[in-house]
Amino acid sequence: MEARSIVRNIQMSPRKLRVVASMIRGESVERAMTTMALAPKKGARILEKAITSATANIEDKFKDKVDTDHLFIKTIYVDGGRLLKRWRPRSMGRSNRIHHRSSHLTIVVSDSRK
Repeated sequence: MEARSIVRNIQMSPRKLRVVASMIRGESVERAMTTMALAPKKGARILEKAITSATANIEDKFKDKVDTDHLFIKTIYVDGGRLLKRWRPRSMGRSNRIHHRSSHLTIVVSDSRK
């Protein structure tokens, strides 16, 4: 039994979010929540909310069949989202491109590690 949570258009680059996501890959939900509570990164707060959402989804989907104390993060991945392109003026009439990257986060929570 598994459930997932998808968060789209996070205003953070995928590279920064993947660092935090790799810290909790394959861990139990309880341990992942404590890790995210102690991590000093902006992405940790976003992941904490997504894990809470995935846990609530599995509770709602399989009412009395699943024990929420024994849940694991089966898969977690971060993809690139939309790209905001901005221009910054430079010397001698030139300009440079500035890319504001965003991310899509997907977390799958399961009652078994497989």
